[in-house]
Amino acid sequence: MSATQPPASLIDLQVFATERQQMVTSVVNYRKPLLLKWMLLGFLLIGFVAIVAFSVDGPFFTPQSVTVVPVFTTRAEVQQEGTVQFQAAGWIEPCPSLVNVAAMLEGVIEAVLVVEGQDVHANQPIARLIDADVKLAVRQANATLQLRKSELESREAEWKAAKLRFENPVHLLAPLAEAQSLLAKSETELAKLPFQIRIAEAQLKFADESLEGKEASQGAISGRILSQARSDRLSAFATLQELEQRKPRLDTEIAALRNRADALSRQLALLIDETRQVEDSNARRNATAANVNEAELAVELAALRLSRTIVLAPMAGRILRVLTQPGSRVMGLEVTGTQSSSTVASMYDPNKLQVRVDVRLEDFSNVQPGQTVRIETASLKKSILGTVLLPTSSANIQKNTLEVKVAIDEPPIGIRPEMLVSASFLAVAAVSDASKSPSEKLGLYVPRELVQSVDGGSFVWIVDASSRAIRRSVLLGKSNTQDLIEIANGLAPTDRLIASGVASLKEYSRVVIRGEHDTLGVNQSEKLN
Repeated sequence: MSATQPPASLIDLQVFATERQQMVTSVVNYRKPLLLKWMLLGFLLIGFVAIVAFSVDGPFFTPQSVTVVPVFTTRAEVQQEGTVQFQAAGWIEPCPSLVNVAAMLEGVIEAVLVVEGQDVHANQPIARLIDADVKLAVRQANATLQLRKSELESREAEWKAAKLRFENPVHLLAPLAEAQSLLAKSETELAKLPFQIRIAEAQLKFADESLEGKEASQGAISGRILSQARSDRLSAFATLQELEQRKPRLDTEIAALRNRADALSRQLALLIDETRQVEDSNARRNATAANVNEAELAVELAALRLSRTIVLAPMAGRILRVLTQPGSRVMGLEVTGTQSSSTVASMYDPNKLQVRVDVRLEDFSNVQPGQTVRIETASLKKSILGTVLLPTSSANIQKNTLEVKVAIDEPPIGIRPEMLVSASFLAVAAVSDASKSPSEKLGLYVPRELVQSVDGGSFVWIVDASSRAIRRSVLLGKSNTQDLIEIANGLAPTDRLIASGVASLKEYSRVVIRGEHDTLGVNQSEKLN
C-alpha cells in the first residue's frame, strides 16, 4: 500500500452513491418531456379520429336503415273542370322517344360537326370519319370494274366470231369442195382407164410387131435400132401392166374420197364443234358479264361505304347530347358492336316533347287519357299545358308510383329533355255536388308526430334522390286533424318523410329505405276524405 492511498476504513462510499443517483435523475428528467410529447400527439390523433367518426358520413360507415311515409294530399271528390286534382313531379323527354344518330361504318372519328343544343335539318352532316382507306377501296373497285369490262369485250368478240363461224361455216365448205373435186378426178380417171388400157394394148401390139420385124431384118439394120425396138416393147408392156393394176387403187381411192365427202357434208349439216364453240363462248361471255355486275356492285358498295364516312342526321331536330369526340372509334354495323359503340349523338324533335310523370297509386285512378295537365318548370315564368297520352306499366316500388306520359301541346323554346317539372292534373268533370266547393285547393299533410319544432320553427326529415337524410324546414298550415298536420310550404307531393330512427339522424347522412312505416302508411290519407 502506497503512502498516499487512504486506508479502506477511511473511504467514504456515500460520495459514489450520490453521483450515481444524480446520473439516474438526469436520465429520467431527459425522457419525461419526450414521453409527454408522444402521449399528447396520441391523444390528439384519437380525438381527431373521433371527431371525424361522429361528424363525417363517408363510404366507410354503414348507412342507417329507416322507414318512410309519403306526403298525403287532399282533393275534392267532385271538382269543377279545370280544378287541380293532384300534383306530381316529372321530367321532360322526347316524344315518342330519343333518336340515336349512329355511325353505320366502322372507323375513327375525324371531326364532330355539331354541338349540343344545335338545330339540324334532315341529312345534315353530324360527324366525319377518316376516309383514306375507303377512298383507296373505291379506286380499287373502279380498276377491277374496268378490267372486268375489258374481259367482257373480249368474250363478246369471241362469241360473235363463234356465232359468225356457226352461221357461215366456210371452213367446212373448202375441205368438202376439195374432197368432192378429188372424188370427181378419181372417178374421171377410173372412167378413162379402159380406154387407156386399150391404147396401151395397141401400143404393146405395135411394139411387138415392130420388134419382130426388126429382129427378122437383123442383118439389114443396126443394133441400136433393134435395141430401141426392144425398149419400146418393154415400155408398152409396163404401161399396160400399170394401167391394168390402177383400177383397184382407183376404186379404193374413190371410196375413201366418197366417205370423206360424206363426212364433211354431215359435219357441215350438224356443225357440232361450231355449236359447242358458240355455247362455250356464250357461257364465258355470261360469266364475264356476271363478273362485271359483281364489280359494279363492289363499286357501289365502296361508294356507299365512302358516303357512310359522313354521319348524317336522320331527321330534322335538335342535338341533345354529343356522345363521341375526334379520335374515338365507332363499331358501325359490326356484329360484335353494341348500340352505344356506334352512337355519335342523340337528338330529338323540339316540337314533339312529353312529360314523364310519377303518379302516386292513390292518385292514379284520377288519370284519364286526354286529360289536361298544367306543367310548370323553373326555366319558364308561365305554365304550359299538356295532354295525358296514356299510363305506362312501369312502376317504382320505392316511390310507390306509376309513370304517366303527358304530351306537351305547344313546347316553348325554353324547355328541353331531362328538365324537372311539376305537373298539375286538372279535373275534367263538372261539379255534381253543390255542397262542395269547386275551388278547393290541393293540400299536403304529414303525420303530426314526424314534425319537430326548434327555435320557433318546424322541420321534418326527408330522403333525397341520393339516399341522404335532409332536414327540411316547413311552414305549417291551419287545416289539421288529430293525426295529420297541414304543410303550407316546404314540401312537394313526391317527398318521402323519414318515420323511424330520426333521433340518431345527422344532416346529409346516408340512409337505406327498408320500406314504408307500418302504422303511418297510406291509410292515413283516408282521414282526409
